[in-house]
Amino acid sequence: MSDFTPLDVLALVWYLVAWSVFGWLTDYSRWHRGSLSRLMDDNRRRWMQGMLTRDTRMVDSAIMASLQSGTAFFASTSLLALGGSLTLLNQSDRVVAIFSELPLLHLAASKQVLDIKVLGLAAVYGYAFFKFGWAYRLYNYAAILIGAIPSQKEDPALIRRAIDRASEMQIHAGHHFHWGLRSLFFSIGYLGWFLGPVVFFATSTLIVAVLTQRQFWSPARKALLEDQV
Repeated sequence: MSDFTPLDVLALVWYLVAWSVFGWLTDYSRWHRGSLSRLMDDNRRRWMQGMLTRDTRMVDSAIMASLQSGTAFFASTSLLALGGSLTLLNQSDRVVAIFSELPLLHLAASKQVLDIKVLGLAAVYGYAFFKFGWAYRLYNYAAILIGAIPSQKEDPALIRRAIDRASEMQIHAGHHFHWGLRSLFFSIGYLGWFLGPVVFFATSTLIVAVLTQRQFWSPARKALLEDQV
């Protein structure tokens, strides 16, 4: 660890703090209900309500298949990225040699430092895979709960409980999915560390700024707010 400078440590701390604060802001803070992700939760509930008005649920099945296939794609992508990161450990000597020849930035040409950074990147991709994998499983459960929603001829209280269960399962699946996406986005910021702590600071800050804009000031969020008026 002696090859790490204080600026490296500070940049890593900033990265972790930025990720945590952004997660708190969009998921748990007093402003989280105004985020794009949370506004979509209301539309998931509307979807479950509107499903009762359809005689057949082929549309709903198609939507569920799309959600599951998208989640499976990102889970596979995260697993491939994880494998690629671990494979990079076998090529660390070659990567160090390449980095040492870069003229624009002063990079620490240390195999130990590179291995630690690669392991950190692998941890980010592993976390993303876990989130996508769990989201895929929850979407499977949600599909079953959708099929278990009784027809309009049944007891209204029974229908209400079934809709609530399906809605909550959909919401939990969606949350784990966007937590996985968030990990992939922040992995892009993490790549800046391979170019030095200053770049790491910049990429981490840029990722937070872009994601915050999309969650609270994007055209997509504006479209959802206009729908509520």
